[in-house]
Amino acid sequence: MRHLKRTAKLGRTSSHRKAMFANMVCSLIMHKRITTTLAKAKAVRPVAEKMVTLGKSGTLHDRRLAAARLRQEDAVKVLFAEIAPAHKNRLGGYTRIIRLHDRQGDAAQLAILEWVDVTSDTTPAAIETAAAPVPTPAPVESK
Repeated sequence: MRHLKRTAKLGRTSSHRKAMFANMVCSLIMHKRITTTLAKAKAVRPVAEKMVTLGKSGTLHDRRLAAARLRQEDAVKVLFAEIAPAHKNRLGGYTRIIRLHDRQGDAAQLAILEWVDVTSDTTPAAIETAAAPVPTPAPVESK
């Protein structure tokens, strides 16, 4: 029986899964937004939120715990210097998941995982139009 087994395995071994989550959280910290599958976004979200909670306290011990989990010192510096102070007055819910269209090749549900304090327009329609090339209008001939 699988009762109370909460971890999403994602078809990977535990070491592969931990390394993938660390890389995804580091990418989220450095780029402020990542596009991935919905299942991965839902699995990475608790890890990212725990890192922000560590960053909010800012002690040396918490910095070392974050460095041990993320394995990238530059991401830890950005986390403690930029991301955590931006969420200082927030009690939780530091990230949001925005669902996108299905992927063309395997029909996997895509999603965007981003920090809540991002000020840009994050609706799926705005994201798709921002990624699409803007057509140039044809010149109009006057009589």
